Amino acid sequence: MKKVFTLLLTISALTYFLSCKNEPNVDLDSQLTNLLESRSKTGSIDWYRMPESDDYAALPNQDAKNPVTAVKVELGKMLFFETGMGLEAKYPFELATFSCSSCHVPERGFTAGRFQGIADGAIGFGQTGEGRAKHPLYLGDEVDAQGARPLPTMNLTYVSNALWAGTFGSFNVNEGTESVWNQDTLVEINYKGFQGLEANNQRALIVHRQIMDKAIADSLGYTAMFDQAFPEIPVNERYSRKTVAFAIAAYFRTILTNQAPFQEFVKGNTGAMSDQQKRGAALFFGKAGCVNCHNSPSLNSVPHEFFAIGVKNHYQTGNEVFRTGPSDKRNLGRGGFTSREEDMNKFKVPQLYNLKDVGFYFHGASKRSLRDVVEYFNEGIPENPDIPKSQISGFFHPLGLTNAEMDDLTEFLETGLFDPNMLRYKPSVTMSGNCFPNNDPLSRIEMGCN
Repeated sequence: MKKVFTLLLTISALTYFLSCKNEPNVDLDSQLTNLLESRSKTGSIDWYRMPESDDYAALPNQDAKNPVTAVKVELGKMLFFETGMGLEAKYPFELATFSCSSCHVPERGFTAGRFQGIADGAIGFGQTGEGRAKHPLYLGDEVDAQGARPLPTMNLTYVSNALWAGTFGSFNVNEGTESVWNQDTLVEINYKGFQGLEANNQRALIVHRQIMDKAIADSLGYTAMFDQAFPEIPVNERYSRKTVAFAIAAYFRTILTNQAPFQEFVKGNTGAMSDQQKRGAALFFGKAGCVNCHNSPSLNSVPHEFFAIGVKNHYQTGNEVFRTGPSDKRNLGRGGFTSREEDMNKFKVPQLYNLKDVGFYFHGASKRSLRDVVEYFNEGIPENPDIPKSQISGFFHPLGLTNAEMDDLTEFLETGLFDPNMLRYKPSVTMSGNCFPNNDPLSRIEMGCN
């Protein structure tokens, strides 16, 4: 009888332990909720909540010239991965071998799998884009390489002005910068009154050597999709870089990390985050002060802000990079666009979701882990001696976090902000049937394409 009683007691204790293991910490939940409400710009935790991806009316920063519709989103989803548009490659053997997604790989947080993105002029893929390398027959200045680390193409509905410098978009932070729009033929598109995504995408298709017309749409199988997405646009203008840019912009606005644990928490599921993630979130919105710059549903800044935190540029990290160097104005951030002295070396505050698998951080890819990023901010010492101290943000200073606190903050950034289901935004095939995101022979082998 005693043995039976002991066994029952053991089972009861184990059941209690297991049932309590995932129970929310009520005090921690209340503290975090109160903290979020105090830092929210509306006084409500809902400020940090993202809409559902198909709730098109709730997506902010839409362009009045390009309202989001389901047919546009589906077309943009295909075209973003379509290698068949890569028809302005430098050499014939690279035709139709690259896509927008060559530098924005879903498995790598919709950014490049290597420290510098390369589209035309590269071969290979590896498993998640890390195997991309310069084509041996291209010179370094012939490749289409990103001057700065490509920003993720997710949560872009919270972006009003595109790129690290906020260069594209006629409104918001670019109001008052009209005097510099005609200094670059690509930036002149800002005179046409587009939002940042629509303007940037049209420019990007030119820079990244992609093209669309009626014959190409016919050959790739997209004509009917263009007709459904843009019936209001005259036929002689319907199959073009402009409509491709519009479709991809609509698609971009729906790529939301709305299934991340933190998103579930702000929706009311307090059990979605672990206690460690909650402690890290409390540091983010409290002691560490990350929220001073990262305060929006995507944890970028709204409206956009630009800060210098003294990190290295691509060419200063010791990696082999192409088409960038000390004279590249992209390394000057906002100042490279506005030419204003007070903007020099200041870069846009980026969103923070799904960074765990990215592997390269900051615009120059100078850090290799989120723990490295946290330690850099905690130390508060600029790593780039070329940036004047007068330009460094007042928010960048030693934080005084302990190792345990840095562990908690890193866990929040890595896992609390990680949506594990981002492949829902990736098509299974494109209309052309080409291999994607790359279609060169080596990539096809590495990706197992027929």
